[in-house]
Amino acid sequence: MSSEPTGINAANVTAWMADRIPGLAGPLNFELITGGASNLTFRVTDTAGGTWVLRRPPTGHVLASAHDMCREHRIIAALKGTGVPVPPAIGLCQDADVNGADFYVMGFVDGQIVFDHQDGHAYPKELRARLAESLVDTLVDLHALDPSSVGLGDLGKMEDYCARQLRRWKRQIDEGSDRDLPLFHDLHTRLSGRIPDQQGAGIVHGDYRLDNCMTGHDGTIVAVLDWELCTLGDVLSDLGGMVMWWGDDPDASGRLGDVPTRAPGFGSAEDMIARYTERSDRDLSNLPWYVAFQHWRLAAISEGVRVRYAAGAMGDQEGTADGDAQEGIDYLLDGAEAWLAQA
Repeated sequence: MSSEPTGINAANVTAWMADRIPGLAGPLNFELITGGASNLTFRVTDTAGGTWVLRRPPTGHVLASAHDMCREHRIIAALKGTGVPVPPAIGLCQDADVNGADFYVMGFVDGQIVFDHQDGHAYPKELRARLAESLVDTLVDLHALDPSSVGLGDLGKMEDYCARQLRRWKRQIDEGSDRDLPLFHDLHTRLSGRIPDQQGAGIVHGDYRLDNCMTGHDGTIVAVLDWELCTLGDVLSDLGGMVMWWGDDPDASGRLGDVPTRAPGFGSAEDMIARYTERSDRDLSNLPWYVAFQHWRLAAISEGVRVRYAAGAMGDQEGTADGDAQEGIDYLLDGAEAWLAQA
């Protein structure tokens, strides 16, 4: 008998998949991999051992623009064969009568998610440097793509990416925060006044880091995942985010203090910057600005999550105590100020 978790109409989804996957052997089992405020991800297995992945928006009231299944499916379908590893796109369903919301199915990619410091230590030491280099090389390959040549030229506005991001996240704080954040607003003013000239426009992943990739058993990236924030714009924002998430700061707190690349053998952020420089012709002299921007942006995102938890809008999901959340946001803002001083 098939398992039917919240967010899945097993009978309808099984029928839909059977029309697209020859030899599908029902009944299907649906296992929630990730959930919460982000998109829901299910591992789908049939009785013959076949495995797929299904993505759909969270249940309940959500902003369609923030959980656009068509957009995610379009991106991974477009990137097939480009050299940027992505899961194979199986199909997109936009008929709400099937499962209550849009969803898409992709092929399952064998590998592991190296998520936190414990995973980093458990990963074979002899493969860590290779994995770090593969992570950078994959990012360079993504940034080298011409969006129009892969059918993504209209994915978003190409110009003024950073200015638009600064306006977007400031607006979220202005409209949604329940406290004064003077350093946040001061940094917004200073970042806005020093935006580097954008060096062309490329595909921006939007949240590129090791735990948003599937890692192969040979020390390479076998699939880039979580394309929710992907758009067009200034690709160096991705590199700035990767540097932030590398975890070089020994005093890092919260999630930034629990990243896998803090384990010995992955190298430093400087090593990764050097690798990117070797393989890309982009000028990285303004990279500290992008790292500062990413600290500030993550502070805005974290403040939004903190407010929703405090208001009880996140249901039964496990959250961070309000005082700890505020401390983490303060750390991010201090980090933004320190990096901006280097810009």
